[in-house]
Amino acid sequence: MQAQKFAIINGDDFGFSHGVNQAIIKAHKEGILTSTSLMVTGEAFDEAVDFAHAHPSLGVGLHLVLVCGRAALPPSQIPHLVDNAGNFPYGAERSGLRYQFNRSTHEELQREIRAQLEKFRSSGLRLSHVDGHLHMHMHPLVLRILVDLADEFDIRVIRLPHEELGMSLRLDRQNLLTKLVWAGVFGGLRRYGENLLKSKSIGFAERVYGLLQTGSVTEEYLLGLIPQIEATRVEIYCHPAIAIPGEPLNGPSGAGEVELAALLSGQVREVLAAKGFELTNFDQQRTHSK
Repeated sequence: MQAQKFAIINGDDFGFSHGVNQAIIKAHKEGILTSTSLMVTGEAFDEAVDFAHAHPSLGVGLHLVLVCGRAALPPSQIPHLVDNAGNFPYGAERSGLRYQFNRSTHEELQREIRAQLEKFRSSGLRLSHVDGHLHMHMHPLVLRILVDLADEFDIRVIRLPHEELGMSLRLDRQNLLTKLVWAGVFGGLRRYGENLLKSKSIGFAERVYGLLQTGSVTEEYLLGLIPQIEATRVEIYCHPAIAIPGEPLNGPSGAGEVELAALLSGQVREVLAAKGFELTNFDQQRTHSK
């Protein structure tokens, strides 16, 4: 008997802008998107929460922001993390090193992570999962804090990116050096994360696709990827968006629309069905496993 196969299709950056919110809801109502990750400090947070309550079949997790975005706490409470305007001022690499080696950031990180979890809880939404902007949630210090808070905030699933490098390169060899570096770095972080999450009975998907194809999860890519997936519980994440004049972009120009089109593709839906994947989200999986 063939094992049942499940696919969680997630849209990141919910709450970033009206255009992102509109794309995620459109992809959920008309396409294959089943899940999303909410930025509680995003400019369009309130609208995103309203949308989520109006669409209860959409699983909603926390998209933890600790880099390239705004903090939940005021600068006076986390002076080593943010600038005077309350923004995280550094890119992912520098932020990661500061969080690791600057001890002044450690207690402040705990405060800020708790604040974002509390803001999510205040939305009245059920927490489906946790992931992070630019995957900063996989930083060992940040991941340990999340694990320590898991019981209090009912964190049951945390994203750990994990995809086959060879398969990714056969599908698309663009940005080769970046893919090679990321595969090595996130491979090590995944191994650390698996051991930590297993020790606390926190779930994670068997395979998570999207990291090595950031900004280019196209219809062509998905049609090539899905037939090759051998895992039975997978997450595919992307960043659908609709460009609205005057709003900031959450990715390369035009990328959001291309990824939205992939999520709306009838061909992609057909291939998922043909390969035996049931569309679901982490919240539904948790309910069915009880």
